[in-house]
Amino acid sequence: MTTTFENPAALLNAVGQHLGFSEWEEIDQQRINLFADATGDHQWIHVDPEKAAAGPFGKTIAHGYLTLSMANLFLPQIMRVENTSMGVNYGCEKVRFPAAVPVGSRIRGGGEIVSAEEVKGGVQVVVRMTIEIEGNERPACVLDTISRFFP
Repeated sequence: MTTTFENPAALLNAVGQHLGFSEWEEIDQQRINLFADATGDHQWIHVDPEKAAAGPFGKTIAHGYLTLSMANLFLPQIMRVENTSMGVNYGCEKVRFPAAVPVGSRIRGGGEIVSAEEVKGGVQVVVRMTIEIEGNERPACVLDTISRFFP
């Protein structure tokens, strides 16, 4: 379910609001391999299922940065700001990877607005996103996304 804001200014009154959760997304070996190709990170724990089966995780795992990049998929699923000329990703803060994402896992993102302030021409909002692994108590990634929305 997507939380919708009428305009960027509406974000200023939403600090502390939980935005809900995205859809579940499976992390399969093809996605991991494509990310490895895109980034040049072909470490065996990510791309060699046979070697990884005997490794510390028992199977391949997603790259931490692959998990982080899924915030870009999840954020628009949980939050929409209408009546904007544009929205931009301004950055991230406080990124942590508490748990690995084994191949075949499903993950989703949930978020809460932790701050919102006026900036030149628009509103900057910080959403603390928690990327969960289905069936796991520890999250895969916790990060503060920073976005700017312009009316």
